Amino acid sequence: MQTKTLAIREEISKVIVGKDEVIAKVLMAILSGGHVLLDDVPGVGKTTLALSFSKALGLDYKRIQFTPDTLPSDITGFSLYNKEKETFVYQPGPVMTNLLLADEINRTSSKTQAALLEVMQERRVTVDGVTYDVPEPFVVLATQNPVGSAGTQLLPTSQMDRFMIRLEMGYPDFNSQVNILKDRHSANPLDEVKPIVSREQLIQMQHEVNEVMIDDAIYEYVTYLAEATRHHELIDLGMSPRGALAVCQFAKAAAYLQKRNYVIPQDVQNIFVDVTVHRLVLSRKARISNYSGAAIVNSILESVAMPAITGV
Repeated sequence: MQTKTLAIREEISKVIVGKDEVIAKVLMAILSGGHVLLDDVPGVGKTTLALSFSKALGLDYKRIQFTPDTLPSDITGFSLYNKEKETFVYQPGPVMTNLLLADEINRTSSKTQAALLEVMQERRVTVDGVTYDVPEPFVVLATQNPVGSAGTQLLPTSQMDRFMIRLEMGYPDFNSQVNILKDRHSANPLDEVKPIVSREQLIQMQHEVNEVMIDDAIYEYVTYLAEATRHHELIDLGMSPRGALAVCQFAKAAAYLQKRNYVIPQDVQNIFVDVTVHRLVLSRKARISNYSGAAIVNSILESVAMPAITGV
């Protein structure tokens, strides 16, 4: 199934033009069984990206548009009394799907955010004392708009940690923008996206990613990097053990996309910033001096020596 990854990326790139790196990283997150936070301005293709993946991967898809009055039951579902059966019957919420787009997650209450993030972590829903497993695979692509933050509820660091990666799509370059305008002149390229794999095949691919080998030296390297974030003078809160686990799992997916069954140090380097930055709390000194989290993490990557591993 490893050979299918390139075909998936090529299929989605028909719609998401000029964003090959973003496509690859979202695919890696899905193969890792993780969730994605897309933090960017409106109109750059976040919803289209989610729809493209659902089609190319043969997944059921649902979308929640978060608003201040969205309730936890609007996400998890609720029990409704059935007169004929004289019992309460569970009415599934939108989380009962394979790929959920949680649009503008920062526009709703902290209680509603917590309900979704609990499902993301536990992969099950409890309603009126009865527990229901969400379908497999289960992936959340959440979006938030950094512009116009009035009236929004920022995700706390403990909840940001539930997302495997945080990405920004950014505006397309000049040529990509021209191609987007031409492609959408008379048709919607999204209608042309074909399924490359089935849900069952995707689950198999996730199992194959889990089987990718990691040498002990790589585990030590990730630990050195995690320790460096915990003792850096510009960071108040460093990487958690859950974050270090996410780095290892994401590095496995990076190796898988390169058609390897083992991780090399460069895999860790290539994905470390995306997996790490949103988990950190910068110090007051860093914020006053306008240091970016990405710049600090890149400096950590430069300061920690890579182990000399090229294969296993």
